Amino acid sequence: MEKISVIKGDIAYLPFHVDAIVNAANSALVPGGGVDGALNKKAGPKLGQEMLSFGGTPTGTAVYTPAYNLNADYVIHAVGPRYNDGEHGEAELLNAAYRAVMEIAQKLDINSIAIPFLSTGIYGYPLEEAVTIAIDTVKNFKPDSKVYFVAFDSTTEKRAENYLKG
Repeated sequence: MEKISVIKGDIAYLPFHVDAIVNAANSALVPGGGVDGALNKKAGPKLGQEMLSFGGTPTGTAVYTPAYNLNADYVIHAVGPRYNDGEHGEAELLNAAYRAVMEIAQKLDINSIAIPFLSTGIYGYPLEEAVTIAIDTVKNFKPDSKVYFVAFDSTTEKRAENYLKG
């Protein structure tokens, strides 16, 4: 079985259980929109309260909480960069965010994880480059766990599947 696959859907409403779901969080860890908003809505108010208890985490890092009402045990809150022009360390920060996710997954002995494509929504990261960084970073980590990259739309799904196939 392939360790890394791509599925299309809403990460907050996965039709199967995973050990961890990755949240595309902001550095203040204040519940917001997009993936973060969807996960917080489904998880219930305790997730947002738990996020706020950290007082934030820098871009390129991640923290974790219980998943509450989500179809998972944990939520790993990863902070990807806002895309400016690609000349301000965005690629390094995006890579660092995925590495932080995988390090937490390893620490928690995760067997399955659902990961969105960080920074591709409101943060404006160009899709092709973001997909490449996501998949390459996770592949280079040589995960023991089953990794599901969750694409919110068909464009992202096709781009990721094509890149994964090589």
